[in-house]
Amino acid sequence: MPQFDLPLSELERYAPPHEEAPDFDEFWRRTLAEQDERHPLEVTCTPVDTGLTQVATDDVTFTGFGGQPIKAWLHRPAGATEPLGCVVTYIGYGGGRGLSHEHTLLAQAGHAVLVMDNRGQGTGNRVGDTGDAFSTGASAPGFLTSGIDSPETYYYRRLFTDAVRAVQVARRDPRVDPGRVMVSGGSQGGAISLAAAALSEGLRGAIVDVPFLAHVRRATELTDAAPYSELVRYLHAHRDRVERTFRTLSYFDGVGFAARVTVPGLFSVGLRDEICPPSAVYAAFNAYAGEKEIKVYAYNGHEHGGSYQEAEHIRFARRVLG
Repeated sequence: MPQFDLPLSELERYAPPHEEAPDFDEFWRRTLAEQDERHPLEVTCTPVDTGLTQVATDDVTFTGFGGQPIKAWLHRPAGATEPLGCVVTYIGYGGGRGLSHEHTLLAQAGHAVLVMDNRGQGTGNRVGDTGDAFSTGASAPGFLTSGIDSPETYYYRRLFTDAVRAVQVARRDPRVDPGRVMVSGGSQGGAISLAAAALSEGLRGAIVDVPFLAHVRRATELTDAAPYSELVRYLHAHRDRVERTFRTLSYFDGVGFAARVTVPGLFSVGLRDEICPPSAVYAAFNAYAGEKEIKVYAYNGHEHGGSYQEAEHIRFARRVLG
């Protein structure tokens, strides 16, 4: 795939008008308050034997949106005796928390790592263990248009609420230093990371790799790759719902969340990324309100920096968590 979006010199200045719901903040305040009132957070942790000698792992279950149990892994360096900084990790589209020996790189670097399952997702090489008890309205196959008739019923309202709860889980664990917690994710995980960073208090940083669900209307105009193709197919059929659909999405677009995040942020972008187009990534990066840096991979697509970016994760986590 050749570079197809704006040249880098224009991407670096790209700050388009943002479609944001006027009651964006009130919607999320009410969403989180209602869940706290109706479904108080409860957490269970059970040690598991992964076969790894340098990393200890717990199988975690916590109360998510609607009272539904959400699964996670908590990894930490074996033998750690003091509370650790923690990286709350979110997974890309379609994937789940994986098996118990995965996602341990930052635990090997000395941090605790909480890996949240995606409700209803978990296929391919990232298996999942959490269902989704809610589904409403017509949708295209997949998750992007599930419940999209209204922000109240939209799938990502549930998933982003789960993500905020995952931060709370990490901060309540006695093996974690509650003052040293950050969030991390790529693609859909990057979208979740932006939302969790905007909606949580007391974080130290955010890793946001090639974020999905940012500057969504433009993304659908530039690419027909999945998952945005789900939205295109939905609007192809429901051609009378275009503005209604983008109104719902305006409560979940990463550009709006980015403008509310003030902690240090590490982004990445692949200039040949046809899944999350570079201008959509830069719209979120340029709106980001905190100290920020972005790693640019000119000859890469959605895999962006791969192991090179993982090395940046280690560097960034060391800097913000100590």
